Amino acid sequence: MTRKQIPRTLCPHCGKTALCTRPILDDLVCQTCQLRFLRAPKPCPGCEEPKVLAFYDHQHRPACATCTGNEPIYACPRCGHEDRHYGRYCAPCTLHERASALLADRTGKIHPQLQPVFDAWMAGKRPRSTVQWFTKPSACPEILRAMALGDLPISHDTFEELPSTRPINYIRDLLAATGVIEPYQPLIARTTHWLNEIVGLMPKHHADIIHRFAQWHLLRRLRHLESQNKVTRSATQNARANILTAIRLLIWLDEHSIELPATTQADLDRYLARYPGRGPILARFIDWTNSTQLTHQLRVPAPARPDLQVELAEDQRWQHIETLLHETTIRRYTRIAGLFMLLFAQPLSRICRMRPEQLTLLADSVTVTFDTVAIEMPAPLDELLREHLHHGGPASYANHNTWLFPGRLPGKHLVTENIRGELVAHGIRPHHARHAAMFQLAAEMPTPVLAELLGLSPITAGRWAALSAHTWAHYTAMRHTSLQGNHHNIELLANTISPRSHQSPQQPQ
Repeated sequence: MTRKQIPRTLCPHCGKTALCTRPILDDLVCQTCQLRFLRAPKPCPGCEEPKVLAFYDHQHRPACATCTGNEPIYACPRCGHEDRHYGRYCAPCTLHERASALLADRTGKIHPQLQPVFDAWMAGKRPRSTVQWFTKPSACPEILRAMALGDLPISHDTFEELPSTRPINYIRDLLAATGVIEPYQPLIARTTHWLNEIVGLMPKHHADIIHRFAQWHLLRRLRHLESQNKVTRSATQNARANILTAIRLLIWLDEHSIELPATTQADLDRYLARYPGRGPILARFIDWTNSTQLTHQLRVPAPARPDLQVELAEDQRWQHIETLLHETTIRRYTRIAGLFMLLFAQPLSRICRMRPEQLTLLADSVTVTFDTVAIEMPAPLDELLREHLHHGGPASYANHNTWLFPGRLPGKHLVTENIRGELVAHGIRPHHARHAAMFQLAAEMPTPVLAELLGLSPITAGRWAALSAHTWAHYTAMRHTSLQGNHHNIELLANTISPRSHQSPQQPQ
C-alpha cells in the first residue's frame, strides 16, 4: 500500500506554500511556524504556566491544550512540560538522557567522580545549549566518556598529556569548576604547556637558558600574581612575548657565531639597531642574564615613559555616564562595568575579575569595595547593581556566585572584549574614558585618597595629580586617625560623584 501524499498548502501564518499538518490556533500550519510557537512558550491565561498557546479557550484567547480540553500534543512525553521544546522531548529530558549515557561507568550508572558534572549540567539555565555541545564537531565529549569508563585518569595529568586545544581546555575547566579535579590557573597552565612545546624544539644549550628564565623569573612572577588573584591574559601574553624575544636574540647570536656569555654591549647595540622594537621587551631577559652572571653589565636603554593624555572632554564623559545610566537597550553588565570605569576609573580587566563579595547590599544603600575601602554607590547605579545580583548575567553552569560578572565558560569570568565591544559600539572608548575619569578624580581629591580608594599605586596616583595640577601635599596633616580618614575619603568621593549623577551634564560656559 502506498502512503497517501499530503498536499502542500498555503500556511495561514507565514503565507508560504508548505506541508501544513499541525494545528495552531484553529489552522494547520507549516513546520517552521510550528517550531516558532514551540520555542516561544508564554504564560497561559488559564493556568498561568509557561505553555504552547496553540488553542483558543471559551473566551477566544490563545491558551494551552489542558485549559482548552485538547490533547497535549506539544507537551514533553516524559515530563509533560511545554516550555523547553527540543526534538521529541524537552531539552532537560534530552540532556538527562544524553548526559547519563556519556558519564555512565561500566555498570551503567553515572561515575561517582563525574556526578558533579552531571549535577551542574542539569542545574544549568540553558539545557538546549548543553545538548547542542554534545553534537558539536569541535567538542571532545569522548574524553569524558573515556574517563567514565576508566580508560583515562580523572586528573590534571591527563590533560598535561593531551594537546592544549580549546575543546580540551574547555573540559578541563569544566572539571575544575565543578570540583572534580583541583582548582588551577588556566592561563598559567597553558603558558607552561606552550613553554614546554617551544623548549622541546630548541637546541639544548638554548633550551636550558630559556627554561630557567621562564621558570624562575616569568612563571614565578605569574604565580605571585595568582596568589593575589591578579593574573590577566595580558600578563601571560607579556610573558610569552618575553620568551619569544629572548629566543630571537639567541638565534641571532648563533647566526653571528656569538655565545651569550661572550656578548658585548656593542653586539647588543648592533642587534637593537637592527630590531629597535624588541628593546623594551628584551630588557627583562637582559636584566635576568646579568643577575645570573650569564652576561656582564649589558644594558638595554629604557624607553621614555609616555606622557599621560586625556582625550575625552569632561562634558562628553558625563554624557557617556548618562547614556549608561538610562539606556536600557545596553546589556546591564555592560552598563555597570562602563559606569565603574567612567565614575571610578577602574580598568576593565579589574572590573571583570570582581567577585560578588565585593558588593554589600544594605537596606538603603549599596557599597562596592574596589580595593580595601567600601564606597557607597550613587543612584541609580545602586539599583542597577541590585538588579544584577538578583538576575545575574550570561553565566555558564558551574559559574554562579564565583564572579560578579560570570562568563559563558565554566569557572571563567566575563572577558573584557565582551564589554569593550558594546561600549565602543555606543561611542565609548574605554581607554579614553578611564583617563578622563582619572584626571577629574585626581583634580578633586587628595592623592592618598585616590590611591587608597581606587587601588592605585602611589606613583600612578601622583602622576595623575601632577597632570591635574593638584599635588595635595598638605593633605597628610588633615588626617588625624585612620577611622576618621576613611570616613572622610568615602564622603569626599561620594561628593565628587553623586551630585552630578542625577542631572544632565552641564555644558561649559
